[in-house]
Amino acid sequence: MTRLLLALALFVLTAPAQAQDQPVPMTPERVLDILLALDPDTRPAGNGVELTIEDVPVLVIIDPRADRMRAMVSIRALDGMSEQDLRRVMQANFDTALDARYAVANGRLWGVYIHPLSPLKRDQLISGLGQTVNLALTYGGLFTGGALSFGGGDSVPLQRELIDRLLEKGQDI
Repeated sequence: MTRLLLALALFVLTAPAQAQDQPVPMTPERVLDILLALDPDTRPAGNGVELTIEDVPVLVIIDPRADRMRAMVSIRALDGMSEQDLRRVMQANFDTALDARYAVANGRLWGVYIHPLSPLKRDQLISGLGQTVNLALTYGGLFTGGALSFGGGDSVPLQRELIDRLLEKGQDI
């Protein structure tokens, strides 16, 4: 019984300190502050924010009632995309897109990063934006959100083909 009371007292005494260590929830105002640091020309637009990263227009939609945030980059029209193109973006979604994803909506191919708003951390937001922009910049090439890839997918061998072809061309040197 004494051990139980001691454990309970210890829990009660330490609980407020642990609660204070909880991260501050992300808010639309905090998202805007972070985006302004990335692009001083960031423009609020309705429930969203428009900014430019690496010359790529980015739209960030914030819905506090649903506790969601979505960053989007328009990549291209779906018209003219072959079945092979669509298959390639799906492969990338599995292994190289990281936390961002290729998505299809309104007749367009998009790069998107979707995250619950309140637990979102500054570094996650910045990394997600970078990955989303990378999907647009590497579309048609490496199809990657960044430097990492999941080793169990199809992208690494496809990316390795280029290196192998270049090495083959250089065999005679």
